[in-house]
Amino acid sequence: MSRIAARFAALKKQGRGALIPFVEAWDPDGPTSMALLRGMPAAGADLIEIGIPFTDPMADGPIIQAAARRALLAGVKLRFVLDMVREFRAEDADTPIILMGYLNPILSYGPQKFCEDAAKAGVDGFIIVDLPTEEADLMLPHTNANGIDFIRLIAPTTDDQRLPHVLNGSSGFVYYVSITGITGTRSASSSDLAAAIPRVRKVTNLPIAIGFGVRTPAQAAEASRVADAAVVASALIDTMAGNLDADGKANPGTVEMILAQVKALADGVRGKGATA
Repeated sequence: MSRIAARFAALKKQGRGALIPFVEAWDPDGPTSMALLRGMPAAGADLIEIGIPFTDPMADGPIIQAAARRALLAGVKLRFVLDMVREFRAEDADTPIILMGYLNPILSYGPQKFCEDAAKAGVDGFIIVDLPTEEADLMLPHTNANGIDFIRLIAPTTDDQRLPHVLNGSSGFVYYVSITGITGTRSASSSDLAAAIPRVRKVTNLPIAIGFGVRTPAQAAEASRVADAAVVASALIDTMAGNLDADGKANPGTVEMILAQVKALADGVRGKGATA
């Protein structure tokens, strides 16, 4: 059983959903993002997404675009992202790590080599935002060969006929994009989610995580109740962006501030005051 499957199975026994916070690799620099990654499990992260910085993150709004730009200016390379995971794994053998990014850097690295190196580093899953379903064979043979879950994105516009096609070969969990649009711009209504998630469940037994527009503990609680997990990204990165000095460095206490935010989100998911 993969780390992702094991974590969702354990949470199901506990009767609750998962919190999946996001950290952009090397935003605003390597040590700061590493400190944030290292602190997330103790703050309440059940799984963690690491963003791979890219010059043209087409699905992301201004908040994550700016984070990617900061990371690129700091000199991030794809191999540095794997180094982060490797360093994390030296201390934490249990928390699932998912890399989320775009296809171009992976093609430049080489899909087979990237999957091999990612598996050795301790990566558990990939979300490749701009990889069309019809071209999944670029990655699937290599993810399967290396025990990496291939996580698919489902949008509100994915119709019933296409759903099984998109989910064919997927594993780990399903990432439900709760809005039509880019990240960090708005949130889906409870009624929209309540109507959408059962439609996805009809065609898959995989856990479903809701992302895009989940910002507050209350929204995280609702997402993890309607589905199986809540993904929070832009709200955390927004805090980072608001606590940088004139040189673009994180002010003292910034990492602790974001980890406190993760804890509040985790408390929401766990039913401990999800009102904010």
